[in-house]
Amino acid sequence: MELGLATFADLPAGMSPQQRMRDLLEEVKLADELGLDVFAIGEHHRPDYLISSPSVALGAAAAITEKIRLSSAVTVLSSEDPVRVFQQFAEIDLISGGRAEIMAGRGSFIESFPLFGKSLDDYDDLYLENLELLLALRDGNPVTWSGKFRPALDNASIYPRPVQDPLPVWVAVGGSPQSVVRAASLGLPLTIAIIGGQLERFRPLVELYREAWEAVGHDPADARIAINTHTYVGADEQEADQRFAPGYLESMNRIGRERGWPPSGLEEFRAMRSPRGALHAGSSEQVAEKILHGHELFGNQRYLGHISLGSVAHADVLAAMERFGTEVAPVVRAEVARREASAAATADDATATAAAAPSA
Repeated sequence: MELGLATFADLPAGMSPQQRMRDLLEEVKLADELGLDVFAIGEHHRPDYLISSPSVALGAAAAITEKIRLSSAVTVLSSEDPVRVFQQFAEIDLISGGRAEIMAGRGSFIESFPLFGKSLDDYDDLYLENLELLLALRDGNPVTWSGKFRPALDNASIYPRPVQDPLPVWVAVGGSPQSVVRAASLGLPLTIAIIGGQLERFRPLVELYREAWEAVGHDPADARIAINTHTYVGADEQEADQRFAPGYLESMNRIGRERGWPPSGLEEFRAMRSPRGALHAGSSEQVAEKILHGHELFGNQRYLGHISLGSVAHADVLAAMERFGTEVAPVVRAEVARREASAAATADDATATAAAAPSA
């Protein structure tokens, strides 16, 4: 299973954007040095988050890293121009030597719509049309396409072309069954962001994805699922509470006030990081157990931990990343490899037994 990190590059009050950008690039460089598989950066257009253009930050990250895959988390495709998105990520792919990915989503915030002259009445239709065009662009040149919201392309050639063919595009969802079915129907890998509730609650979405994937004739072995949760790895459970909980609660309550959610405190935080809760916070052993529990539920091929959150101190983020890379990742990788080997051996035994059975 691939293990990686995601961030929205939260910009705490009083911190300069320049300093936060330096911190962000230090985080992605450390993730690469730790041997993690993926680093993903989100897009927002508001004062409490740094990054409005993930492609710019990912391009900078591509130049200072060597092996880690670099993704948006997400690109708000509903309000973007798919041609520019493809061109930007093709350039990241060229800078990185074939490590770029696009994680496309509709976005949970709406600031980008009026900013770029889009109507919220077209929220879903814009996403569908732009995703269709993005996939047509990555199929190759020339492109002839027409839609409702963007000027048509007539035998157009789009450059530059990326190293990877095709350039990976993931669909990111927060819980919409329609979006899950859409991703499966298009043959696209799926990222599920789980920020609340119990992990088990999201298992039906994974089952729906796999059912829809097979229903349209895709090979079940090709389905790919990523799980993304809020994460913090402390020296122990108490340190996780002390270092992570205040910034986490401040961030979630700030967003919650905008959306009418009830306020959360330490009691809710501890419930969320309980064995069945969505929050992956605690000691290295606890976080590894939670990731492995999720793997049992979902059979996912990728896990992304959202560690840099709210006003959590940069030094604490780096320490949590170190523990994630050196203490959590080896345990998870070894156990997932053991499970896969055991499953393969069981399948081989079943095949041998069936072959040896006398025919009727």
